[in-house]
Amino acid sequence: MTDLISEYQALVDAGTLTADDAQLAALPELERIRARLAEPIKKGLFRKAPEPPKGLYLWGGVGRGKSMLMDFFVSHLSVPARRVHFHAFMQEIHAAMHEARKRGVDDAIAPVAADVAASVRLLAFDEMQISDITDAMIVGRLFEALFAAGVVVVTTSNRVPDDLYKDGLNRQLFVPFIELLKERMVVRELASPTDYRQDRLSGSPTYFTPVNAEARAQMDALWNDFTGGSAAPLDLTVNGRAVTLPRFRSGVGRASFYDLCAKPLGPADFLAIADACNVLMIDEIPTLSRSNFNEAKRFVTLIDALYEARVRLICSAAAKPEMLYLEGEGTFEFERTASRLREMQSDEWVA
Repeated sequence: MTDLISEYQALVDAGTLTADDAQLAALPELERIRARLAEPIKKGLFRKAPEPPKGLYLWGGVGRGKSMLMDFFVSHLSVPARRVHFHAFMQEIHAAMHEARKRGVDDAIAPVAADVAASVRLLAFDEMQISDITDAMIVGRLFEALFAAGVVVVTTSNRVPDDLYKDGLNRQLFVPFIELLKERMVVRELASPTDYRQDRLSGSPTYFTPVNAEARAQMDALWNDFTGGSAAPLDLTVNGRAVTLPRFRSGVGRASFYDLCAKPLGPADFLAIADACNVLMIDEIPTLSRSNFNEAKRFVTLIDALYEARVRLICSAAAKPEMLYLEGEGTFEFERTASRLREMQSDEWVA
């Protein structure tokens, strides 16, 4: 290849991509990192290992193409790299630290960071955001060890670094991590005026009823458009419990009604899901009544969490919102949920 800018332009010329000035403005930073990592390391008894390049913290609004740029960047790297959602990475770190402690290791972060550094030269994170205090208390030392080992970090986020863990418990202990990010990474905003994710949905239905083969096909088509059909489970830890989204990629999650509402999940779980997703697809919402009252209550709580977090909802359901809950205790309370389901289908609500 020549460079990322030329490769991007070739995709534009081929009609695969639409040229975006904000994306083009971010490419030189990604090319800087790619080119430095591609340089051969000259080995010798008295040669000092070259200083790794600064990483990149790419932030901006939903749907601006951050994940697409990350895929594009990682696909052109010639060094060992790993692209992973930040939530999933932190869950792996917690699990590895737990295993290290079981072996009697006093400082569990050190061997875990060393194992990560031994496997990659670059970590590419999707959606860096920190809402869990256990994450907030370890990321500083973890990243300090990774940077010291020469690992380069490139991450996307919806938030500027200073807004990470905003209003979190004991946030003053987290602030040095923010300063570390700004010291070891170039911070750049992807300020595109175009929301490509919203454009995909503009004029397209997002609430499919009834649940039948046609609804499933339409849900699958939107899912494939967002993700290319590629996804993996996303495990979240909420108050020490595991909450799993069966399918997740680049801020888009997908689960069935029963995955989310037939399990003993509560407000904190749904808030964590809303925090992780920009778009959530829910399959096969049934009609609700006294026979599935507990599931209905959870569904109400889930919709409230998604609504307050401005998560775009796409779903298939047995009936229109106003006809989902017609009898039994809770019908009056469900009127607000039906109204929100209707409102969340509109382009104006997302805008």
